[in-house]
Amino acid sequence: MKPNAFGPQTRGAPRAHRSTLIPILGVCVMLAGLSAATQYFAYTFEYHASLGWHIGFVYPPWTILQWLGKWGSYYPDQFLNAGNVGVMTTAAGLLCLLGIKNTMAQSAKNNLFPHGSARWADRKDIEAAGLMPTRISLFQRILGKPAPLSAGVYVGAWEDKKGRTYYLRHNGPEHVLCYAPTRSGKGVGLIVPTLLSWPDSAVITDLKGELWALTSGWRQRQANNKVLRFEPAAPSGGVHWNPLEEIRLGTEHEVGDVQNLATLIVDPDGKGLETHWQKSGQALLVGVILHALYEARAKLSAVPSLYDIDMLFSNPDRGVKELWLEMNQTKPDRGINYRLIASGGRDMIDRPVDERGSVLSTVKSYLSLYRDPVVRENISDSHFRIRDLMHHDNPVSLYIVTSPDDKSRLRPLVRIMMNMIVRLLAGKMHFESGRPKAHYKHRLLAMLDEFPSMGKLEILHESLAYLAGYGIKCYLVCQDISQLKAESTGYGPDESITSNCHIQTAFPPNRVETAEHLSKLAGETTVTKEQVSKGSKHSSRITTMHEIQRSLLTVDECLRMPGPIKSFKDGQDVIEKPGDMIVYAAGFPAIYGKQPLYFQEPIFQARAEIPAPAQSDRLI
Repeated sequence: MKPNAFGPQTRGAPRAHRSTLIPILGVCVMLAGLSAATQYFAYTFEYHASLGWHIGFVYPPWTILQWLGKWGSYYPDQFLNAGNVGVMTTAAGLLCLLGIKNTMAQSAKNNLFPHGSARWADRKDIEAAGLMPTRISLFQRILGKPAPLSAGVYVGAWEDKKGRTYYLRHNGPEHVLCYAPTRSGKGVGLIVPTLLSWPDSAVITDLKGELWALTSGWRQRQANNKVLRFEPAAPSGGVHWNPLEEIRLGTEHEVGDVQNLATLIVDPDGKGLETHWQKSGQALLVGVILHALYEARAKLSAVPSLYDIDMLFSNPDRGVKELWLEMNQTKPDRGINYRLIASGGRDMIDRPVDERGSVLSTVKSYLSLYRDPVVRENISDSHFRIRDLMHHDNPVSLYIVTSPDDKSRLRPLVRIMMNMIVRLLAGKMHFESGRPKAHYKHRLLAMLDEFPSMGKLEILHESLAYLAGYGIKCYLVCQDISQLKAESTGYGPDESITSNCHIQTAFPPNRVETAEHLSKLAGETTVTKEQVSKGSKHSSRITTMHEIQRSLLTVDECLRMPGPIKSFKDGQDVIEKPGDMIVYAAGFPAIYGKQPLYFQEPIFQARAEIPAPAQSDRLI
């Protein structure tokens, strides 16, 4: 590529055009020379008159060669004169061709996009990005080729110049990230349509239970899904789930599983084990949880829950010192990792009394959530296993429902569940014939609305780059990029969430930081500015054109993107008209689109009206 070619728009096409144009013109010049010689020779002998044809008859260019073979020895001077005419014509044409080539070479140095080549995507770009089916030709329709159908998650809509709206869907393994402020229409525009069309398994964070009410009926009755509602603070209607039943006891994974669980318990916000008390509490919990699991297995009793672990520390009928002695005396017949339990008990016995009390109080404070009778009941046993999400005979849809009042206190339990989903479903990859082989029955869509509110999920941050290879597609929704990059509650300024999401969509932002990010994603473009100047009183106006750089979407324009038009009916705001949005697909121009609305589509409206089941399904 030439040094003056900038941006992907200039790749290939200009070079291909120049390489074919010059040879074609060269052939035309040679034919013009032959034609001039032929016509001159015919004119000299009035050959056309002898044949009875009119004067304007034009012979094929190569006729002079045929005549030369027949009469070259009879009329050498005439053929020499005709040849001179042909050579002069060819020389003149070659000089013109040389001038054209120099002009083209000179113009090639003038780039059309010296300051940037960003532009808004057209239909071909959107089709190439895989967000819209490719149109079939009339000939293909005549042959009976069926029109391609859209599939995948909804990422937005696009309106063409004729005002027709097309839905944008992404069905690849890559992840999707959406920036959507509160009440911007992300639920009715993206989340609900996706859940009313995605046929495979899904895990959904559902604040207030709205998504369960609108989508679980269709998913159960028509998408053949087993729908599970896990609502830890609800007394009835949902499924139970005990995290300790997910520990792979008796395998090489048991210690790792217990350590991960203990870390999540003492780090409920994802800030890391910052204090000595947290680190000591984590080590203590590992030994106690493993001890409880070994004891339950030896006595053939039910798997203990986190409430039972808390009761080991707070049992009113037995002092906690007896627990340390019991752990310290663990025998090899209990399990292969009995020494870890014994060392945990020994460690607590050897600590000073004050330090021992501080470690114990720290651990008990993190287990206080599970003393709630409702929560205790919902984690006492399990009606499903995490593995069922991708390996059950039917697709499984798990709704994690938390009311706004309980969201903060239930965060530790939700974090434990999300962590185990990633670790247990993305643990091993199978290969066959030198290529990865799907080891699951159903793909899994992780529809995580307001996912930064769960705190920093380190496992999600680290594994997002390879989750797609395990059949897990993440659809992450946050309010703005500041929420994502927050140092204390988010993933920090060096987060890798955005770099691992192939599709980024954005509703009109409320924060300048988000608008700046979207403006940079759209890129820089080159525009022409006209400047008119006037010298003296009687001189003419002088118009000059300047190429300048500007953002395809400035920060100000981004902040002023039209949002949805709403009206207030029946005590709530209702979207009457959709607003604008932007869709970014890696490697393609940005798409300036429209917000889709599920209730404006009769099919989605009918699916949303299917009532949700009164009771959650159970797999165990």
